[in-house]
Amino acid sequence: MARWHQTLKNPCLLENYFPPDELEAHIEAFVDHDNRQRYPAILNNVTPSDVYFGRDKAILQQREMIKQNTLQARRLQHRKQTA
Repeated sequence: MARWHQTLKNPCLLENYFPPDELEAHIEAFVDHDNRQRYPAILNNVTPSDVYFGRDKAILQQREMIKQNTLQARRLQHRKQTA
Protein backbone atom coordinates (compact mmCIF):
# COMPACT_ATOMS: atom_id res chain seq x y z
CA MET A 1 0.00 0.00 0.00
CA ALA A 2 2.90 2.36 0.68
CA ARG A 3 4.10 1.92 -2.91
CA TRP A 4 0.64 2.88 -4.22
CA HIS A 5 0.67 6.08 -2.16
CA GLN A 6 4.17 6.91 -3.37
CA THR A 7 3.10 6.36 -6.98
CA LEU A 8 0.17 8.71 -6.43
CA LYS A 9 2.20 11.30 -4.53
CA ASN A 10 5.14 11.70 -6.92
CA PRO A 11 3.24 13.26 -9.88
CA CYS A 12 1.23 15.41 -7.47
CA LEU A 13 4.42 16.93 -6.08
CA LEU A 14 5.71 17.79 -9.55
CA GLU A 15 2.69 19.89 -10.52
CA ASN A 16 1.27 23.05 -8.98
CA TYR A 17 -2.43 22.74 -8.27
CA PHE A 18 -3.86 26.11 -7.39
CA PRO A 19 -7.57 25.40 -7.00
CA PRO A 20 -8.21 22.29 -4.86
CA ASP A 21 -10.52 20.82 -7.51
CA GLU A 22 -7.54 20.46 -9.90
CA LEU A 23 -5.75 18.26 -7.38
CA GLU A 24 -8.94 16.30 -6.72
CA ALA A 25 -9.42 15.75 -10.46
CA HIS A 26 -5.83 14.54 -10.80
CA ILE A 27 -6.24 12.09 -7.91
CA GLU A 28 -9.58 10.90 -9.30
CA ALA A 29 -8.02 10.28 -12.72
CA PHE A 30 -5.13 8.38 -11.12
CA VAL A 31 -7.44 6.16 -9.07
CA ASP A 32 -9.67 5.50 -12.10
CA HIS A 33 -6.65 4.54 -14.20
CA ASP A 34 -5.24 2.36 -11.42
CA ASN A 35 -8.51 0.50 -10.87
CA ARG A 36 -9.86 0.17 -14.41
CA GLN A 37 -7.02 0.37 -16.92
CA ARG A 38 -3.88 -1.05 -15.29
CA TYR A 39 -3.25 -4.81 -15.51
CA PRO A 40 -0.95 -5.81 -12.62
CA ALA A 41 0.82 -9.17 -12.92
CA ILE A 42 0.02 -9.99 -9.29
CA LEU A 43 -3.67 -10.12 -10.29
CA ASN A 44 -3.02 -12.35 -13.33
CA ASN A 45 -3.14 -9.32 -15.65
CA VAL A 46 -6.74 -8.35 -14.97
CA THR A 47 -7.78 -4.99 -13.57
CA PRO A 48 -8.45 -4.56 -9.86
CA SER A 49 -12.06 -3.64 -10.62
CA ASP A 50 -12.49 -6.91 -12.55
CA VAL A 51 -11.26 -8.82 -9.51
CA TYR A 52 -13.46 -6.81 -7.15
CA PHE A 53 -16.60 -7.42 -9.20
CA GLY A 54 -15.78 -11.11 -9.80
CA ARG A 55 -15.20 -10.85 -13.54
CA ASP A 56 -11.62 -12.13 -13.34
CA LYS A 57 -12.43 -15.85 -13.60
CA ALA A 58 -14.50 -15.36 -16.76
CA ILE A 59 -11.81 -13.15 -18.31
CA LEU A 60 -9.05 -15.66 -17.54
CA GLN A 61 -11.18 -18.51 -18.86
CA GLN A 62 -11.86 -16.61 -22.10
CA ARG A 63 -8.13 -15.85 -22.48
CA GLU A 64 -7.27 -19.52 -22.01
CA MET A 65 -9.82 -20.51 -24.66
CA ILE A 66 -8.35 -17.95 -27.10
CA LYS A 67 -4.86 -19.24 -26.32
CA GLN A 68 -5.85 -22.85 -26.99
CA ASN A 69 -7.59 -21.91 -30.26
CA THR A 70 -4.52 -19.94 -31.36
CA LEU A 71 -2.19 -22.83 -30.55
CA GLN A 72 -4.41 -25.24 -32.45
CA ALA A 73 -4.53 -22.93 -35.48
CA ARG A 74 -0.74 -22.54 -35.43
CA ARG A 75 -0.21 -26.31 -35.22
CA LEU A 76 -2.54 -26.82 -38.16
CA GLN A 77 -0.76 -24.11 -40.15
CA HIS A 78 2.62 -25.67 -39.33
CA ARG A 79 1.42 -29.13 -40.44
CA LYS A 80 0.20 -27.69 -43.75
CA GLN A 81 3.54 -25.95 -44.34
CA THR A 82 5.62 -29.04 -43.58
CA ALA A 83 3.47 -31.43 -45.61
